[in-house]
Amino acid sequence: MPRYFLAIDAGTGSGRALLFDDRGVQKAVSQGEWWHKPDPRFEGSMDFDLAGNWALLCRCIRNVIAETGIDPSDIAAVSATSMREAIVAYDSTGKAIWGCANVDSRSVDQVRRLQTERPDLERELYALSGQTFALGALPRLLWLKENLPQVFERVSKVSLISDWILAELSGEIVSEPSNGGTTGLLSLVERQWLPTQLEKVGLSSSILPPVLEPGQRVGHVTAVASEATGLRAGTPVVVGGGDCQIGTAGLGLVRSGQCAVLGGTFWQQIVNVPQDIVDPDMNLRLNPHVVPGLNQAEAISFFVGAAMRWFRDAFGQREMARAAETGADAYTLLEQMSQSVPPGAYGIIPILSDVMHYGRWYHAAPSLLNLSIDAEKSGKAAIFRALQENAAIVSARNLEAIFALSRTRPEQIVFAAGAAKSAHWAQLLATVTGVPVVTPKVKEATALGCAAAAAIGAGAFADFEESAEAWVTWEARFEPDPALKPVYDEAGERWAKAYRAQLALVDEGVTTSMWKAPGL
Repeated sequence: MPRYFLAIDAGTGSGRALLFDDRGVQKAVSQGEWWHKPDPRFEGSMDFDLAGNWALLCRCIRNVIAETGIDPSDIAAVSATSMREAIVAYDSTGKAIWGCANVDSRSVDQVRRLQTERPDLERELYALSGQTFALGALPRLLWLKENLPQVFERVSKVSLISDWILAELSGEIVSEPSNGGTTGLLSLVERQWLPTQLEKVGLSSSILPPVLEPGQRVGHVTAVASEATGLRAGTPVVVGGGDCQIGTAGLGLVRSGQCAVLGGTFWQQIVNVPQDIVDPDMNLRLNPHVVPGLNQAEAISFFVGAAMRWFRDAFGQREMARAAETGADAYTLLEQMSQSVPPGAYGIIPILSDVMHYGRWYHAAPSLLNLSIDAEKSGKAAIFRALQENAAIVSARNLEAIFALSRTRPEQIVFAAGAAKSAHWAQLLATVTGVPVVTPKVKEATALGCAAAAAIGAGAFADFEESAEAWVTWEARFEPDPALKPVYDEAGERWAKAYRAQLALVDEGVTTSMWKAPGL
């Protein structure tokens, strides 16, 4: 009898359902785009549309079942992954009543007040949880209490978006360490809640749900969820995890010291580290892995993929038209054009994401520096190559900070997600970092890791190590080019000096930051 595993993925910009067979082969995917609308009453707000987004996910699940023509009883288990940091609140009946997306920044006043009234709290929180106030749940919950008291009074439990999906499927509200850890309310070592952190600011720890481990069964698909999704009532529902951590498990990063760069809308640079490592400078983020006993040191490059999309949409109309006519990819056409540009891209300096400074996290205004009026040296091809090179340079600098903290260097970097479809970008990353880069055959690492969690819950694997051994395979390997590394080292030094000057313009109020953490 065939056995399938369903992964539900709630990302920043879309919701998806993906079906995998028992060999880890993707059989179908259905996706719908969503965006998070601000509440016009509250600056910085980004609400998560609970009813609308659940309906979208239900359609995706039904579409996958219809497309494959499988009997729903052949789905052995279902699990969920999602964007991190986004939280959902429930009333005493288990109904979800409020949610905000990961990009929500409405709690500026609460962050500033906490930093003023309790100046040691954020550092204390970071030492225990690896998180700061920047994306944490504590200021957001205080905001909810102070600005929507009629909602807050009804709150019985809170969880993350991946947990919310499981609750809609099974009726059980739980959380797990990898996504729960991004709230700043969970211990990096104990993998359990830190209830006193809530109580220190006058919030009740009773709102924290039980913590289970990724791969554990939480319950079964209810009759109500069966009717909405087309899944068989009684199908096992299994705990998943945060998209980044479960994605690295889907890439085979299940042991200490292993490293990955995930190239999507944001780029994440991640290294598995022991549980006793903490960054005294608070530059890096530390998260519980989906693998018990491991944490992950993480740096984030903001809007790398979004910047490429901006460039394509603003300057690549000709390539987009050709792509529509031929079935090619507009990004590939732009990249092919940029191959004639020499390394260093004629000295163009993109100013987008800074290296990560988690304790004081903000960016300069997006800009392109050192352009000339030479159409060849500052044209479309040159700028596109400069953007790709800059993504690799910032990643390399973030990784060096992690390597220094962990006192280890990996044998290779796993490069995955959308950017890893580009062999040119993979080669750039290898050369700029000086570390060999491998790309996986399955680029949908987050969904594959989520399917692995479902398979573990169904008894197909004992743990993520076993699923990685069975399912993860490599497509290509890229060796560093030592002749070009000095070119990129020099470009990186010029970028760092230019970035400091651009940050000063933000500090002086001359330009506007691309993004600031709440409270800055």
